[in-house]
Amino acid sequence: MNDEARDQLRREIEVLRASGARRQELSQHACKRLFFDFGIRPSIATVREFTQTGSASDIPKDIDAFWTRIRVASRVRIEGGAIPEALQERAGELLGQLFAEAQQYARASLAAEKAEIDATIDASEGRLRDADARRAAIEEAFQRSEARAEAAAARVASLEAELAATRGQESSAHDGLQALIGRLERENDASSKRLEQEQAANAALRDRLDALQSELRQNTEHYAGQIKDAVSEAERRVKPMLVELDSLRTMSTTYQAGVREASQKEFEFIQQLSAAKARGDRFEAQVRKQSDEIDALAHERDTLKARGSMSEEVGRTLCALAAQGRLTNDELEALGTQLDAHVGLPSHCPACEAGEPELSQHEDEYELSCPECDHTSGATSSKLAALAGFSISERVELP
Repeated sequence: MNDEARDQLRREIEVLRASGARRQELSQHACKRLFFDFGIRPSIATVREFTQTGSASDIPKDIDAFWTRIRVASRVRIEGGAIPEALQERAGELLGQLFAEAQQYARASLAAEKAEIDATIDASEGRLRDADARRAAIEEAFQRSEARAEAAAARVASLEAELAATRGQESSAHDGLQALIGRLERENDASSKRLEQEQAANAALRDRLDALQSELRQNTEHYAGQIKDAVSEAERRVKPMLVELDSLRTMSTTYQAGVREASQKEFEFIQQLSAAKARGDRFEAQVRKQSDEIDALAHERDTLKARGSMSEEVGRTLCALAAQGRLTNDELEALGTQLDAHVGLPSHCPACEAGEPELSQHEDEYELSCPECDHTSGATSSKLAALAGFSISERVELP
């Protein structure tokens, strides 16, 4: 039940209420509309919703009255005749039941007949479709038959033309065949004569072959005897060689054993030589180490001797003067290497103030240089002169 139907029913009830209808009439109207028009069984809540009147005990009474009127209206009474009044209602009920059963039987019969008719229609339609299919197949077969008949007629015409042409060719071929037979007979006669000549030649060749076979047997026997003699002679010559070969094998075995023994001795000698070489290398390393220690001691001795000839304070003072550039070249040459033991390397380069100077010696010449900026003192005859030159010389820029 949609909203529009609800509104329509409410409007009808309002019209009845405005016309002065009572509660029972409003409830009866709502029940009729709900049951007959909308197929809804009337309930207390539904009737109350549309009438907006009546209590919880009044509305059930109105609904019961509605159902009573429905039952009374549905009863069938049979009046007249000799039927007593008490049985009229019962007879009406039986008649109504009979009518209902008749309707059911009629509906069942109608459904069965309808199903049978539908089945008949389906079968007829199926047969009709089959007939259409057969008709189409027959028409198609007829068309194919006509096409085959036309093709057969065309084939017959072409075969007749071919037959006529074949007959003409047959007559010409017969003439050619007669000529060919004559030529073949002549060739057969010539071939027979040549065959007789070849047979005679074959007989002569067969005699020659027999003679050659007898000669071959004689030569074979002769060569077999020669081969047998040669084999005997070869065996006689080979036996001493085999004995000599055995002796050579024995000598080879002895020689190989000696070679293996010599190889073993050589291997042992190489091992001993390697061990001796390792000991020599260790001794050489010890000698070099001791030589370095001796050189260091000699250098220390020379340094101590140099320092012993001049006091430490004087040496430091002269080194400071040389670093400040207050000593001339003549004075530096006069001092020579006497102060080399007191010369200390500067901690940083005076040119870049970042590099740590390095002192290098080439034979009797000394050179102090900076690895960072290539600032150098140049080659000098002593460490003191190198220190003086490094302190006062300008920075050298390499290209």
